[in-house]
Amino acid sequence: MFETDLSAYGEPLQLIVEKVIGWGETAITMLPNFLVAVITVVIFALMAKLLSKISHKILSKTTSNLTLQKLFKRVVYFAVLAVGLFVALGILELDKTVTSLLAGVGVIGLALGFAFQDIASNFISGVILAVRSPISIGDIIEVSGHMGTVTDTNLRVTTIKTFQGQEVFIPNSNILQDAIVNYTTYGKRRVDLAVGVSYGEDLRRVREIVLKTIEKMDNVIDPENTIFSYTGFGGSSIDFEIMFWIEYPNNPSYLQMRSEAIMSIKEAFDQANITIPFPIRTLDFGIKGGEKLSEMQMHINGRSDN
Repeated sequence: MFETDLSAYGEPLQLIVEKVIGWGETAITMLPNFLVAVITVVIFALMAKLLSKISHKILSKTTSNLTLQKLFKRVVYFAVLAVGLFVALGILELDKTVTSLLAGVGVIGLALGFAFQDIASNFISGVILAVRSPISIGDIIEVSGHMGTVTDTNLRVTTIKTFQGQEVFIPNSNILQDAIVNYTTYGKRRVDLAVGVSYGEDLRRVREIVLKTIEKMDNVIDPENTIFSYTGFGGSSIDFEIMFWIEYPNNPSYLQMRSEAIMSIKEAFDQANITIPFPIRTLDFGIKGGEKLSEMQMHINGRSDN
């Protein structure tokens, strides 16, 4: 088949036509294998989706770590798809191509590892975070100067929604390397409040009133662990701190409970006639010790008046 007289076209054109004819004959010969290979890829793609869903359901029953579930689901999907691709290449009798492809993947992977070190670092950090699971979706965390609720985690970044309503994407390498404050782990948080009272107040009475006020507040937990501590002599007041525990995260919020504590303590002090003093400032008129201001000589326009 495909026989023709090519002597009139010259030797270069004859070679080209022979090549094209050879490719055509090869394509016709390989057409059944090609169709089988395409069907194989489609079947493995469907299997990859099915097995990834099954693995996700199985893993969801053994762990609540959503990041680990997503990671395992993707690994299963791409692993099955890769197997299907290599099987299809084998059907096409491209064994040498498979070997070259594997070698090329290794070289390309090494080159990309050097070229995209940050991306590779984030990917590896994502895998480590998925396995170790220091944070989960829904946790309130503070990291790299950002505080908010974790809304999503993947192999590259962790997404948090700040309390100001912004969405922040934090690279996983930062999550792994920086200090993470997780406010959700223990389910409670301590409110620290600094207050001051007048020097003329009975400090033991003040302590008793403040502790009773905090104990009566709603949503305060572990009242036996409430801490009252005088901290020092201020410029115009005796300073103290009251530290109590609330459920967190939960309603009411941390800021609301701190506000409620301030209002409750102020109301209790008003009822007990306890004074929270204003800042006091002393003005120095250059008076020597023991000298009264009324007796100080005033120098006005170069003359002194008594």
